[in-house]
Amino acid sequence: MNDEQSTKDAQLEELSFTVMGYISKTPHETFEAVADPEQLSKYFTTGGARGRLEPGAEVTWDFADFPGRFPVEVIESVQDEKIVIAWEGTEHATAKSTTTTFEFSPVDDGTRTLVTVTEKSWKTTVGGAEGAFGNCLGWTGMLAAMKAWVEYGIDLREGFYK
Repeated sequence: MNDEQSTKDAQLEELSFTVMGYISKTPHETFEAVADPEQLSKYFTTGGARGRLEPGAEVTWDFADFPGRFPVEVIESVQDEKIVIAWEGTEHATAKSTTTTFEFSPVDDGTRTLVTVTEKSWKTTVGGAEGAFGNCLGWTGMLAAMKAWVEYGIDLREGFYK
């Protein structure tokens, strides 16, 4: 058995996923589209975002289509490069908090950005898989909505969920 096969046959300790997409804006513009609550509210947090995604900020997100404002903890923020956030985990999480990392990598001499979103902390159970798959769908939708908003000024979420 080769190393790749043994890795694929290894037992998982937790579920995690990564989604990514290219945005035709600079890393600074793309980072700001996520970090700035006013911009985030235009294409993602349909009920509004409060607080800039930086350590120490009091941040909450609300979704009109999934009501209930909830707190978001900013673990790390490196301008134009990375944002790490966490929020209270469910009974299906492996830790007290579910952690999501956004990475912003320059492409084409910095005229475009590869945005990578990685989330972890899900149990290897049916409930954990449902949570991970649901959030994977959500972050994929967020990336598509961000691309449409920052490149073309189109709000993909309006009317999408209800």
